Parts: sequence; C-alpha cells; structure tokens
Amino acid sequence: MKRRRRVKQIFPLEERLVREAKELRKRAKELPPSREREALLRKARHEETTAHLTAWLMSSGPRVPI
Repeated sequence: MKRRRRVKQIFPLEERLVREAKELRKRAKELPPSREREALLRKARHEETTAHLTAWLMSSGPRVPI
C-alpha cells in the first residue's frame, strides 16, 4: 500500500492563494492580449475569490444561513 506524502504547510491557505494570484497577474501582464492572458487573469480572479471566501468562512463574525 502506498503511503501518502504529508506536507506541513508553512503559510496559511489565504496567503498562498493571494501569492499565486499576484504571480499569475504578473505573468499575464507580460503577455500580449490573447486567450492565454485571459486564462491567467481568470485563474487569478478565481484564486482571489477563493481566498476571500476562505477568510470569510474562517472568521468568527456573524454568518448568513446557507
């Protein structure tokens, strides 16, 4: 049976997502307008949205019922 590789994360998920989004935006900025650039920008927006949602879910403030 294979053993799962465990990796202890040093940085919180939100921080990793924001860093990845910044890197994607930087890479997209260097490209001319194209499908690849739009895909990078879309992925960056997705990463930022995920970071915000994760922070909201982990907060101790009031929540809207689902």
